[in-house]
Amino acid sequence: MTISNLQKTPTSLFCHSSNPLKVTAFGDSLIYGYGDPVNGGWVEQLRRQWMAAEPSHVIYNLGVRGDTTAQVNQRLEQEFLLRGEIRNKRPDLMILSVGVNDSPRVGKRSGKNMTDYDRFTLEIVNLLDKAQSLCPVIFVGMVPVDESKMPFLDCLHFNHEDQFRYKEFTKLACQMRDIPYLDIFDLWQERGQNWMRDHICNDGLHPNTNGYLALLEDIRNWQPLMQLEHVCV
Repeated sequence: MTISNLQKTPTSLFCHSSNPLKVTAFGDSLIYGYGDPVNGGWVEQLRRQWMAAEPSHVIYNLGVRGDTTAQVNQRLEQEFLLRGEIRNKRPDLMILSVGVNDSPRVGKRSGKNMTDYDRFTLEIVNLLDKAQSLCPVIFVGMVPVDESKMPFLDCLHFNHEDQFRYKEFTKLACQMRDIPYLDIFDLWQERGQNWMRDHICNDGLHPNTNGYLALLEDIRNWQPLMQLEHVCV
């Protein structure tokens, strides 16, 4: 399995054998599933669904609450290489979802971003390049926050303007590398403020149980995941 296969022949990428695939999911609380005490988030729900299917794909949740792009970058390769299960084997696919924790203004709405934008662009490029050197990659974008509930923890001013800047650069960097990118930010905003508020926790930052159900549906209806789930059955 090669990166070029993912880019050029995605339909046949995962039909090389009937063996279950090993998938790693790296990122922040959106991967971890924080805010969903019922189902454990979208990665956990996907894991359970795959366990009951044939072939029974494996997905490792490697999300850490609060992680920035630099922090995911630091732990990416070592944690990835430990998930091959069999000696000298590597996981087949990596899902990335990170960036929102780089974007908030610290202390006040006009404060500095948690990660300076120029630094963020370097970190995300480094992360994508490192990830692609390991295996095929797909990217799930950030969820829009509820600005009316900010600041988070009384000090982090998440906002749509900065979220948009950071996700747009990430999206462009993915496109330049032929990495599939699911733009959850735009998709959820198109559904309106009332819909979004019904799907975000009271903290204004994390999806709630219904939010993760919607996120799971969005991801499962995304072509790269649809191809993965229909592998050689």
